[in-house]
Amino acid sequence: MKQLDVAAYQTAEKLMRQYRSDLVHHDRVRPVWIGDGGRFWYRVNAAGGQRFVLADPAAGTRVAAFDHDRLASALAAAAGREVDPATLPFPAIDLTGDAVEFDAFDEHWRCSLDTYVCERTPRKPTRGVLEVASPDGTHTVYTRDNNIWLRTLEDGTERVLTTDGVVDHDYGTGPDWLHYSTVIRKLGLPSMPAVAAWSPDSTRVLTHRTDQRGVRTTHLVDPRPDDGGPPVWHVQRNAFPGDEKLTMAELVVLDVRTGDVVAAQADPLPMSLMSPVTTASAWWSADSSAVYFLGQPRDQRTIQLNRLDPATGEVTAILTESGPTRLEANQFTGGENLQYPLVKVLSGGAEVIWFSQRDGWGHLYLYDANTGEPRRQLTSGEFLVRDILRVDEKRRLVYLTVCGLVAEDPLRRSICRVSLDDGGLTRLVDDDLDHAVVVAPNRAYFLDTASTTQHLPVVTARDWGGNVLVELERADITRLTALGWTPPEHFWVKGADGQTDIHGVLYKPHGFDPRESYPVVDHVYPGPQTNRVGPVFHDVFSSAAESVAALGFVVVAIDGRGTPGRSKAFHDASYGNLADGGGLADHVTAIRQLAATRPWMDLDRVGVFGESAGGQAALRAILDYGDFYRVCSANCGSHDIRSCFAQWAEAYEGPAGETDYGMAANENVTHKLQGKLQLIHGGMDTNVNIVNTMRVVDSLIAADKDFDLVVIPRAEHTYFGYDHYLFQRRWDFLVRELMGAQPPNYRVKPVPLGAGPFADWF
Repeated sequence: MKQLDVAAYQTAEKLMRQYRSDLVHHDRVRPVWIGDGGRFWYRVNAAGGQRFVLADPAAGTRVAAFDHDRLASALAAAAGREVDPATLPFPAIDLTGDAVEFDAFDEHWRCSLDTYVCERTPRKPTRGVLEVASPDGTHTVYTRDNNIWLRTLEDGTERVLTTDGVVDHDYGTGPDWLHYSTVIRKLGLPSMPAVAAWSPDSTRVLTHRTDQRGVRTTHLVDPRPDDGGPPVWHVQRNAFPGDEKLTMAELVVLDVRTGDVVAAQADPLPMSLMSPVTTASAWWSADSSAVYFLGQPRDQRTIQLNRLDPATGEVTAILTESGPTRLEANQFTGGENLQYPLVKVLSGGAEVIWFSQRDGWGHLYLYDANTGEPRRQLTSGEFLVRDILRVDEKRRLVYLTVCGLVAEDPLRRSICRVSLDDGGLTRLVDDDLDHAVVVAPNRAYFLDTASTTQHLPVVTARDWGGNVLVELERADITRLTALGWTPPEHFWVKGADGQTDIHGVLYKPHGFDPRESYPVVDHVYPGPQTNRVGPVFHDVFSSAAESVAALGFVVVAIDGRGTPGRSKAFHDASYGNLADGGGLADHVTAIRQLAATRPWMDLDRVGVFGESAGGQAALRAILDYGDFYRVCSANCGSHDIRSCFAQWAEAYEGPAGETDYGMAANENVTHKLQGKLQLIHGGMDTNVNIVNTMRVVDSLIAADKDFDLVVIPRAEHTYFGYDHYLFQRRWDFLVRELMGAQPPNYRVKPVPLGAGPFADWF
């Protein structure tokens, strides 16, 4: 057996997501707003190291926030330490007049921008990582002993705001799987920050009492805790589909002036997935006079907008919509960036902008909030509203992003404007790129990151006419292309029905030669809450595909029927059909069509891999289409939705009693396995419990099937700290079983602490 060149693994390792910032520079802006947001600073990765940049869009300027060389020298002299201007020893700054302040070497420093003299100064009162600060910056709230506490930042005084919280009926916590996740423990924190939203005037706090009494408990065992002691038993509350008891949110408003605790006079909200405060399904009005929240039953076939009086707790229903399948306030409810409900209350509570898919597409409607009756449909056509960016109530204009206006890619977001009074969609930026938008707090401008899978990101600040105020960053991929990387090819094919247009991307192997024949790997993620094929230059899934392509595989990614971003019918193809994994028949048909004009794709060597819902789909692919897929690597798969989140399964597969959840359980069809299978799971996965994979394992053994099993005992859903081992085992398996080669004598290195997707969490 031929051994694969070690250079392939070295390149693949460099393409891991955790190292992306080493290869792509000037590609993103994460603004830290100054004051009302008229100016902001951000850090940027450059070839010479990290730089702090100060931007003033109104003035059209982008300058260095300070002289990095002079500050490094001044800090080195004052601290008696070596300081590299390319890697300054602090991640954040505070620009105060003619000085910059920061924390470095366990001390607080103030450096004059006139003299560049650095001096030690007392630390300013700041919020703790688990505290939520008030808009005026005077107070924080946090959880302690099952209750919500208030802290005054100026003097540190504390007082309790609730007193009756107890275990399983506490305040300000989210569902166990997220609030007390394994990742949180690895970061050395007891929990996520308090689930709380301050009123804009900083006088009240919206939170909820979390009722988990009687909710099913699941269990995880840490076999080798950090202290070296005996195994530790972790209990997690997690309702399964059909369970009587769910985690519920009892909305409450806390008045920090009077100490009053005002409970909503309404039924609690189901929240086995995420808190309604976290997802902004419960929010404050701009004038702090009301709380609005969306209510949905477990099957999500009804959605209702409610108004909560924060002084009395009285709840008033404003409008309600029902349908035969799940109703969504946004088709995108997951992915790398949480998508918020497309609902806005206007005119002091008299009007509502409402998202609905009643005409077959996702559009906005204007409602009378007093009568609950619709006034007019604001958008229409074969496209989907993605986000409401801003509502200019004086000019009666709504600014939004929509997808479906660009023929080349159905998911690319276009920046548009529509009138509240007479409709009429106007595109503000006349190009066919994808536009990811961040609106400044003062609403005077927005940041626009424009890119596609083939076009490099360009970040600008724009006014609401779409005009560029200042260009901030333009991506540099010199180091990326030096590795042999090429952008993926976007394609359109017909689905398995011979009629529906299906799109995807194809990654060519490094060193591609059209005269050669290459094994093909399908990288799957079926949704239904997010897509596998993102419209941007680099999305959450692409690095995994790029790494495999670097090994010498053709990698394809496809959004089959059932994924979001298009029509209601297209998305509903997954409803009651989660076993199909986002249109697996579409995947097989698409790959065959691609190979018909690309003879270098070897259809005798087709494999599949995926993680989470993609792990479920990958395994289902080799079980249901074993004559096509020969090799499968399934990681942390949700193989049996009977052992997953109640609300997720009930919303996407249908309510208990109407559907047979066993139809989607991979364990029930393991007897069909023909090819080579690798199963991987983390023993401390709080998102998809390892029991999902263990049930498959037991079924495979009963069917007398051979397979490879990799259990990483202390890994959670993202394999934080174990990424290198996960990739090593997946790559070795694909190279050996699908490529027919011997993996090189090379070990993927552990990822440094602080790198990767959790580097900027807190």
